[in-house]
Amino acid sequence: MVAEAKKREIKEAHKRKKIMKERFKQEENIASAMVIWINEILPNWEVMHSTRRVRELWWQGLPPSVRGKVWSLAVGNELNITPELYEIFLSRAKERWKSFSETSSENDIEGVSVADREASLELIKLDISRTFPSLYIFQKGGPYHDVLHSILGAYTCYRPDVGYVQGMSFIAAVLILNLEEADAFIAFANLLNKPCQLAFFRVDHSMMLKYFATFEVFFEENLSKLFLHFKSYSLTPDIYLIDWIFTLYSKSLPLDLACRVWDVFCRDGEEFLFRTGLGILRLYEDILLQMDFIHIAQFLTKLPEDITSEKLFSCIAAIQMQNSTKKWTQVFASVMKDIKEGEKNNSPALKS
Repeated sequence: MVAEAKKREIKEAHKRKKIMKERFKQEENIASAMVIWINEILPNWEVMHSTRRVRELWWQGLPPSVRGKVWSLAVGNELNITPELYEIFLSRAKERWKSFSETSSENDIEGVSVADREASLELIKLDISRTFPSLYIFQKGGPYHDVLHSILGAYTCYRPDVGYVQGMSFIAAVLILNLEEADAFIAFANLLNKPCQLAFFRVDHSMMLKYFATFEVFFEENLSKLFLHFKSYSLTPDIYLIDWIFTLYSKSLPLDLACRVWDVFCRDGEEFLFRTGLGILRLYEDILLQMDFIHIAQFLTKLPEDITSEKLFSCIAAIQMQNSTKKWTQVFASVMKDIKEGEKNNSPALKS
C-alpha cells in the first residue's frame, strides 16, 4: 500500500515537472515571438503580414503584448472612425441614458420597437452583468464596467440600424482587454461591419441560412459519419453555431483559447470561425456519436472546461476547407447562386 502511494507520488511529480517544462518552453516561445513581432513585423506590416513566415508564426498564437495592435491592423478601419467620432457618439449615448432615466423605468424596456433601435441602450445594462462574470471586472463596480458600457452605448448610436444585440458585450469585452478604449471601439465597429457579423447581428435569416448551408458542405466533407448522425436527429447548425458566431467563441471557450481563435480569425476572416466549429466537432466526434439530440445540443451549448489549445488547434488544422477544389468563398458563392435560382424558379410570376 505504501509502495503504491509512493508510485502515485512519483507519477504526480513527473506530471508536474512535465507541465512546468511545457509552460517554461511556451513562455520562452512567446518571448522570442514578441521580439520578432515588435522589431520585424509590426514596423513592416504592409510588406510582411501576408508572408508565409508571418502566417505560420501567427498560427502559433500572438504574444499578449502585441495582440491588440495586430488585431487592429488585421481588422482594419474601412469605416474611417476616429477617436473624435467615438467621443461624439458616446456623448449622444450619454444624452440618451439621461433622457431614459428621466422619462422611463426599466419595466418599459421590454416594449421597445424595432424602429427605435437606439432604445437598446437600456438593454445593455441587463447584459453587462452576464459578461465574463467569473472575472468580476465588467460588472457594476468593476474596473472595466464603465468602459464596456460606453463602447456598447456609443455603438448603438453609431449604428441604430443594428442596435444592441445579445453577444456583443462579449466581443467588446475581449477587445477592451487588449486595446485602449477608442481603439477598442474602432475595432469593434469595423469587426461588426464584416459581412458575416452583420448578417448575424442584424438577424438576417436569409444570409444566416446561406452561411449554415456552406458550413454543412464542409461538415459533410470532413466529418461524414458525424454529419449523418446529426442528420438522423435533424440537428441543424443553428442550434450550436449561432452562439459560437455571435460571441466569436469568447463565451463558449476559455478566454485564453478564445483569444487564440481570434488571432487566426483576424488573419483568415469568417472562414476560420466555421473551421473552428468543425474543429470542435472533430475534437468531440467520438463522444457526440454516442449521444442523442438533447444531449448533443446540451453538450455543444456548454463545452467541457478542460478543452486545451493544443488539442483544439490540432483538430482545426486537420479540417480541410476545400470541397472538390472549391474553397470557402467559392462554395459560399455557389450556395448563394443556387438559393437565388431556387427562389427565381419558385417565383409566383413564373408559375402563372
